[in-house]
Amino acid sequence: MVLDSKKSAKLNFDDQEIDLPIFSPNLGPDVVDIRKLYAQGDVFTYDPGFTSTASCESAITYIDGDKGELLYRGYPIDQLAEKSHFLEVCYLLLYGELPTAAQLDEFIPRVTRHTMLHEQMAYFYRGFRRDAHPMSIICGVQGAMSSFYHDSTDINDPWQREVASIRMIAKMPTVAAWAYKYSIGQPFVYPRNDLDYASNFLHMCFAVPAEEYNVDPIVARAMDRIFTLHADHEQNASTSTVRLAGSSGANPFACIAAGIACLWGPAHGGANESALNMLREIGTVDRIPEYIARAKDKNDPFRLMGFGHRVYKNFDPRAKVMKESADEVLGLMGIEDNPTLQVAKELERIALSDPYFIEKKLYPNVDFYSGIILDAIGFPTSMFTPIFALARTVGWIAQWKEMIADPTQKIGRPRQLYTGAKYRDYMDVENR
Repeated sequence: MVLDSKKSAKLNFDDQEIDLPIFSPNLGPDVVDIRKLYAQGDVFTYDPGFTSTASCESAITYIDGDKGELLYRGYPIDQLAEKSHFLEVCYLLLYGELPTAAQLDEFIPRVTRHTMLHEQMAYFYRGFRRDAHPMSIICGVQGAMSSFYHDSTDINDPWQREVASIRMIAKMPTVAAWAYKYSIGQPFVYPRNDLDYASNFLHMCFAVPAEEYNVDPIVARAMDRIFTLHADHEQNASTSTVRLAGSSGANPFACIAAGIACLWGPAHGGANESALNMLREIGTVDRIPEYIARAKDKNDPFRLMGFGHRVYKNFDPRAKVMKESADEVLGLMGIEDNPTLQVAKELERIALSDPYFIEKKLYPNVDFYSGIILDAIGFPTSMFTPIFALARTVGWIAQWKEMIADPTQKIGRPRQLYTGAKYRDYMDVENR
């Protein structure tokens, strides 16, 4: 919990002086407490996008955009991506500490044994059009889980919250894989308990009943890293959506469905899909100078997708790890001659050497590399955001559980700066 305030800020206006407490976090800038501003001064603050507002107290994830630093529970993301694996990271995000060997041995089977979906959910999929976007399917299926798992919807019961958390982490790979299978007209492949988390997902996506499918460990490792790097990212749009939905007392399945819906936006979870589509639009290496010139032209609306980041004003710490995985996967697949990947490699080289990009710190971000990896593995761009949702589910759940346990949290109710018509009387239609 935040320590008691030891300093304050004074706000002066209209002959009023209001004392506002200031809290100092473990990391990051001080926070001015404005909770009593309206009661004491009859004024609101105005902060579109809440970019200067701390909406909650959290101990899960910390980002320092200037340093290019991302910490899960204090652990640097590059260390976790190199030395850990996704389910261990899940444990860390959920419970606050890295597990002991015994705790991990208990946690992994607990997740693995919940990977199957209720059999009736297979019929639920068939209610969607065959050409439905996989994100619309997983959003609907996730929300429908509350209809199938009534015994884990009571948010006031700690054990039901725990059961719901494990179920969602375990079942989301199956939900996403079946959405993919449904979209391409192939039969559903059931989860296998003898495979690790990432391998199981890949097997459900690419195996068919007619023949054996073996998951390459390099591909599985790359997939695991994608999950780890996307597991949480502080109070972003979708996480804030989950918290806002949860503040009303909504059941956990509905809250995560709300997060999925928000993630679908191209400005959020759809960024890696947009980056790959841009590479395909450029088409060949010889056309890159044309698009570089357009990116530098202030009057041209074209933007280079997959470069720079709203939060990171330096190099995206996830991008370095993702670049290593991209090189490994591309080497394994032997597809260095792919025109799209050639464009990506040349764009990467330019971004890391061109003074314009360096000055503006437009480095390749995690979306740039993850899109390349997923394309090389064989996923269509329509599956990029569902995979992001799969990875982010654990972060949403950790944030949701933290919010439920926070005694200071209230139902979300942002204020507004009203600029509409003032009071006016209704006029009968014949007199208008």
